[in-house]
Amino acid sequence: MHTLFHSDQGGHEQVVLCQDRASGLKAVIALHNTALGPALGGTRFYPYATEAEAVADALNLARGMSYKNAMAGLDHGGGKAVIIGDPAVIKSEALLLAYGRFVASLGGRYVTACDVGTYVADMDVVARECRWTTGRSPENGGAGDSSVLTAFGVFQGMRASAQHLWGDPTLRGRKVGVAGVGKVGYHLVGHLLEDGAEVVVTDVRAESVRRVTDQYPGVSVVADTDALIRVEGLDIYAPCALGGALDDDTVPVLTAKVVCGAANNQLAHPGVEKDLADRGILYAPDYVVNAGGVIQVADELHGFDFDRCKAKASKIFDTTLSIFARAKMDGIPPAAAADRIAEQRMAEARSGH
Repeated sequence: MHTLFHSDQGGHEQVVLCQDRASGLKAVIALHNTALGPALGGTRFYPYATEAEAVADALNLARGMSYKNAMAGLDHGGGKAVIIGDPAVIKSEALLLAYGRFVASLGGRYVTACDVGTYVADMDVVARECRWTTGRSPENGGAGDSSVLTAFGVFQGMRASAQHLWGDPTLRGRKVGVAGVGKVGYHLVGHLLEDGAEVVVTDVRAESVRRVTDQYPGVSVVADTDALIRVEGLDIYAPCALGGALDDDTVPVLTAKVVCGAANNQLAHPGVEKDLADRGILYAPDYVVNAGGVIQVADELHGFDFDRCKAKASKIFDTTLSIFARAKMDGIPPAAAADRIAEQRMAEARSGH
């Protein structure tokens, strides 16, 4: 309650706690801001240590979606849901259907999609109870896996970072470290190699690493993220796993000149963006560059068209450049510049301009 009503991380419009004892469902749906339209954001299925941790994650992720959707130029506010538990253990059809009924009860104020621990097949089940479900399979009127366009958008953010820092929007000859190659990171590696980059990867799952090295034998592998951020001669670091990748321990030892990745909430706490700037590291705000997926799922509501989505996602290049320009003009880190632009859009929508 304190977080919701009194903290700087608050300002949320609505938080719904959902429980279905029969299926074992425990979920939190957080709506941060609906000034621009219905809240849109994925469903995370994760074995949180405590319910308080789950609520905090839902609140943070929902807030991030407000900014992401505003910067992507979408007519959607920010929302997010988390289902508490290990998906490998408790995920079932009954649980997903119960969850779909809770989302449907919000009457369209929240539109859901996939996130960590949920997949296209899961959204197909949720959609049986809730028409405000995106990220469904093509057979069920959806667009399928949104990680393809998310990776494309992150790649555009990297190209913009290269343009800003080195005067050329190419990654040819640059060394890029990708942490997490499960969904988005896997597709990102393909874009990087195609552009002529040298790629180093790591992932907690051995099979994810193997899939990359089987397909791209030229890719180097390091043991863990700790090793990756210290790789000598690293130009770009791409955190593509869970959030909080940039903190008081990682920033001082980071060898990369640019951080641009797909993970949400990469900055572990306020102030990290200044630490990056003080070290001369260019940070491409996560919610700006990883918006390709949300662009894709939003398009599903209007009859999905991949080419239309890809054209929209390619604009992440220009948006990222404009943020760097605003940051320079205002004398603030890029993360703060992106926040200002997004807040302005939400405020204008709220006041009817």
